[in-house]
Amino acid sequence: MSSHLKIQDVLAPCQLARTTLRSVHMGCMQNNCLAQPSPVQGRQIKEGDHLMLCAVSAALFVMRWKPFDITEGDFVDGLRTICGAGDPNVRAGVAIHVYSCTQSMLNRGFYNADGDFLIVPQEGALNITTEFGKMYVEPNEICVIQQGIRFSVHVESKSRGYILEVFEGHFKLPNLGPIGANGLANPRDFLTPVAHYEDRECSFTIISKFQGTLFSANQNHSPYDVVAWHGNYAPYKYDLAKFMVINAVAFDHADPSIFTVLTCPTVKAGVAAADFVIFPPRWSVQEHTFRPPYYHRNCMSEFMGLIKGNYEAKEEGFAPGGATLHSMMTPHGPDAACFDKNSNMKLEAEKIAVGTMAFMFESCYSMTVTDWGNTICEKVQPDYINCWSTITKHFTGPATIPGDSH
Repeated sequence: MSSHLKIQDVLAPCQLARTTLRSVHMGCMQNNCLAQPSPVQGRQIKEGDHLMLCAVSAALFVMRWKPFDITEGDFVDGLRTICGAGDPNVRAGVAIHVYSCTQSMLNRGFYNADGDFLIVPQEGALNITTEFGKMYVEPNEICVIQQGIRFSVHVESKSRGYILEVFEGHFKLPNLGPIGANGLANPRDFLTPVAHYEDRECSFTIISKFQGTLFSANQNHSPYDVVAWHGNYAPYKYDLAKFMVINAVAFDHADPSIFTVLTCPTVKAGVAAADFVIFPPRWSVQEHTFRPPYYHRNCMSEFMGLIKGNYEAKEEGFAPGGATLHSMMTPHGPDAACFDKNSNMKLEAEKIAVGTMAFMFESCYSMTVTDWGNTICEKVQPDYINCWSTITKHFTGPATIPGDSH
């Protein structure tokens, strides 16, 4: 190793402890080009607590938001929390945010001490500089930036998107079970940055999110001074167009878990703190079946967003850049227009969701909505529930069926 290089920084989240099992251990070693290690920075100064989950109210069973405004400022300036559950203090739970920005982060970096970010751009590409290198993430792509990794976001135009944050564990590919070795999101399609560094002395501000509160500290050089790294704890991106869709080809529906891109499991087997699910273009061919998503109640909370196009179950009112939240055990499903159309259409092979990409953040936790998500954003559609009000009964059988009580 050259004399001017020193191994200075070790990122070792190790799941929940340093002594975690080797099979789930994650960490990274970084080689820096500067003589100063990362702790050499100014005192942390509190900047704001608008990302905390303390100012919340119970979710109103079903909620829908119009597209969120794009505000002036950079990525950190435009971070707002919609809903969540749990607490980063005890490393359990999730939070759902939106971001918007019109400016790049100049001599400003950010890291999240509370958990991992899964970022879903909806409008405008993000040119992200991380300690590990650069990632260019466009709409219809996603990226994951894990807890503690520093990054800056540069934009070419106004930008907006969604963020799923997990306070526990990390995102991973779901187990495929009887699907076998291939299908859904394939490991080969996930891309990690190549090391890229800058040896630059300047006044640089590092912003951190700790227990939902933002803090800032100044240092005299760029943090992106890593000339090489190795390990299995690094940010990555994925193109949603590469998702290998699996679907029902005879009748009825497969569970929407077949559309899972990434999952963050809890300690309880088979139960996810968060799943990231997409509804991509695909063929619909089932016979004797109401093809749109069936009406259901669920033991999970379902937050949906729309990157582009028209979601087939609700083509009106659910717009790109907006969102819906269906609380656990609350009935929901296609709106009246979708119900009428699909109840009377001829069932032929049809490619659906063309030009569309909807997604869902699904969690085993019961969500609460922040004051910003409930009132301050001024985007809640109070009449959302009316989208089902005109569905009429078509059953023509007897009102009761005689039988013995059991």
